[in-house]
Amino acid sequence: MADRNTQRLLTINVGSSSLKAVLYRVGAAETVEFRVSAERIGSPNSRLRIFDAHGEVLYQPSGTLPDHPSALASLFMWLRAERLDEALSAIGHRVVQGGSQYSAPMLITDALLVTLRSLIPLDTEHLPQALQVIECLQQAYPCVPQVACFDTAFHRRMPELAQMYALPRDLWDAGVRRYGFHGLSYEYIMQELQGLDGDAADGRVIVAHLGHGASLAAVHHGVAVDTTMGLTPTGGLMMSTRSGDLDPGVMLFLLESRRLAPTTLSRLVNKQAGLLGVSGSTADLQELLVREAEDSRAAEAVALFCYQTQKHLGGLVAALGGLDTLVFTAGIGEHSAVIRARICEGLGYLGLEVDAERNAAHAPIISRDASRVRVRVIPTDEDLLIARHTYRVVLEEGAHHGNPV
Repeated sequence: MADRNTQRLLTINVGSSSLKAVLYRVGAAETVEFRVSAERIGSPNSRLRIFDAHGEVLYQPSGTLPDHPSALASLFMWLRAERLDEALSAIGHRVVQGGSQYSAPMLITDALLVTLRSLIPLDTEHLPQALQVIECLQQAYPCVPQVACFDTAFHRRMPELAQMYALPRDLWDAGVRRYGFHGLSYEYIMQELQGLDGDAADGRVIVAHLGHGASLAAVHHGVAVDTTMGLTPTGGLMMSTRSGDLDPGVMLFLLESRRLAPTTLSRLVNKQAGLLGVSGSTADLQELLVREAEDSRAAEAVALFCYQTQKHLGGLVAALGGLDTLVFTAGIGEHSAVIRARICEGLGYLGLEVDAERNAAHAPIISRDASRVRVRVIPTDEDLLIARHTYRVVLEEGAHHGNPV
């Protein structure tokens, strides 16, 4: 790395059927050069688009994307044509599952990859694709260091009781525990809250990450106390296409009485449940809000989402012993004033009062001045946090080994 002060860093965020990437210049400040979005990978209507920092489309190749390597191949072709990869200093990855071993970002080594492969049974939805992408990038840019940023790391300081299931001890020893997810989002939000109000960040905070995936996290003195997701991102709240928490007997019934294969059952609870399953029409909450007046199933799906959020939130208030600050973030949390209002309407017992005008305007603080609990809306940015972590890890590793950075 030639320039210690400013580095060109690529961040990669892999989903089961998506890939997002951002190219940053990181130093004293962070600047976005372009963003990449590959959607519906593996389907006939898949597409890849590259946007500039203002959201204008720079590149949109024709053809479908049968898998993640094909999406990367399109990106590599464009990068090389634009000569944007010549000064690439590092690549940072969101890795959904880091197991109990990792509580901080790590430089990707052969040893780390071996450990991550051993964790695939814990996350068959994301980890295989993430590892495939890491290996493709190693082949394309063998001299560029890569960093893994774990979505589970934020929750590793939760009390052991909050991580436990009431199962035989040998399963705990085998890694069956509540890991929690969306950790990069929670870490970013807590950093932002610290900058806005240090006293609030040190208090009793619940962050509601409500998007296509949805979860809540309780934080006290800046440390995770509990969260709604568990062993996998399927648990906790009802989501767009995920079921959220289920009675284990439901799974046994589907396996035994319906004779569902494990892969079919996984598809049901991860791809066919949630808002989509209850409504029978769409996983898009905004569409359901439009339809709810005429469509009873759409209305029921919206009501169930809000009810479950309230119920899980109440449980986290008990874990915290009270609540000082509630933060909404992610797609629904940041942009749906209706959903924020409906969730908060059921929390008046906490002394929580939302100002209708502030909420409708998506103000940074949407609670009334007299509200005992302050309610905030803070946009999340996992990619930016990955870039910051990658910059720090690569600089530290370079300094540790005496290499120029």
